[in-house]
Amino acid sequence: MTKHEFILKLRNAVKDFTPFISTEDGQWVVKGFIDVYKHIYTISTDTKVVSKIIELYIFPLLYKFAKDNNLQIELTKEQNFYPDITFIDNEGNLFAVDLKSSYRKTSTRINGMTLGAFTGYFRNRKSNKNATYPYSSYKSHIVLGIIYSENDEAIDERKSYKLENLDEIISVVKDITFFVHEKWKIATDRP
Repeated sequence: MTKHEFILKLRNAVKDFTPFISTEDGQWVVKGFIDVYKHIYTISTDTKVVSKIIELYIFPLLYKFAKDNNLQIELTKEQNFYPDITFIDNEGNLFAVDLKSSYRKTSTRINGMTLGAFTGYFRNRKSNKNATYPYSSYKSHIVLGIIYSENDEAIDERKSYKLENLDEIISVVKDITFFVHEKWKIATDRP
């Protein structure tokens, strides 16, 4: 599979992510954490929390994408390794997909997005230090980006809800948008 074919297939799959993760009016379907007593605790707009939950939420969709396209999928073995996901086609071609997210500051600007380390595997592209496979062995390096807006409504993180009050919980984020681009097209060449 060529990198262009892979990117087109991933872009096509990502089009179906939004309805899975958002309500019809654009609110995030995730409302909080639930415990065994059926209490729901709201979450904060902390970007690390929001990003991780969105990533976990779309993993089944990425597995489906792999299955539908006869690809193997490998998640990174270590937390700070590159990439988040490696897809492998039937010919052994590797495609690096990093999940990156940010929130909108305005309608045309985001807070920013860290696209990876400027040292280590990026400079020594044959090394597999902190990388699933050596950087140079990938056919392409792709960002599956997630952009969202924080909800302006007041969210009380100290409050818990009962399951029957689920509709009362305000989503902490809304208007989630996904994109797929090769990393070099959206990155800068400075640390």
